[in-house]
Amino acid sequence: MASVRAVLIDIDGVLTVSWKPLPGAVAALHAVRAAGLGVALVTNTTSRTRASIAGTLSEAGFEVGARDVLTAPVATAAHLAEHFPGARCLLLGSGDIGADLGDVTLVEEGADVVVLGGAGPGLDYAALNRAFAELQRGARLVAMHRNLYWRTDAGLQLDSGAFLLGLERAARVRAEVTGKPSRAFFETALARLGVAAEQALMVGDDIESDVLAAQRAGLTGVLVKTGKYQPETHAHASGAPDHVLDSFADVPELLGLGLV
Repeated sequence: MASVRAVLIDIDGVLTVSWKPLPGAVAALHAVRAAGLGVALVTNTTSRTRASIAGTLSEAGFEVGARDVLTAPVATAAHLAEHFPGARCLLLGSGDIGADLGDVTLVEEGADVVVLGGAGPGLDYAALNRAFAELQRGARLVAMHRNLYWRTDAGLQLDSGAFLLGLERAARVRAEVTGKPSRAFFETALARLGVAAEQALMVGDDIESDVLAAQRAGLTGVLVKTGKYQPETHAHASGAPDHVLDSFADVPELLGLGLV
């Protein structure tokens, strides 16, 4: 742990549940920052902008600014600009993320690219069927993530990854994924922090998308038993985390830090 210079942290299920801080998380993040380590909050949240997320976390006591947050929509905008410049995009999902999509051109029909965000009321049958029609006409499919579910204070909730599987199979296409577990997503966070993969930890509650994906990108993976963590998912995962902790509150001890 002596070589660690930065910590990448998932938000939902790690720092908060339904945007309420988990026990010890505020103090633990303060300890990480006080030790001079870089921090990036890397999230597949697709319903809120970076500024909105940072504001909510700050109000909850976390030392966070918008510059600390990397979201799947931000990564998607960069991916579209690089690989599909000027493309007409049909966006499916819920929430107002326009500020993080930059100059992406959004349309309701005649799309070059179908972009799948997160689940919510806006991701209904009509929206999915419209996307299916565009894919049949030759549009490419870009997904912000593959998450099947997430945890709220009401329990596990279905996420858009479940619908993505159906779209891929029905339209016989394979989505390009821009958020976690995409290697490019982790590399973008590392570049912003100015550290190499072997100098960073990734802390998450999703063993596949957060932890094992980060390990494949060269980071040290830390799984926490909060949020969407389930023992059976852990037991049947495709690999083993480098470290398993009860919660983010245990990260300072793992790093040899004291709470400040």
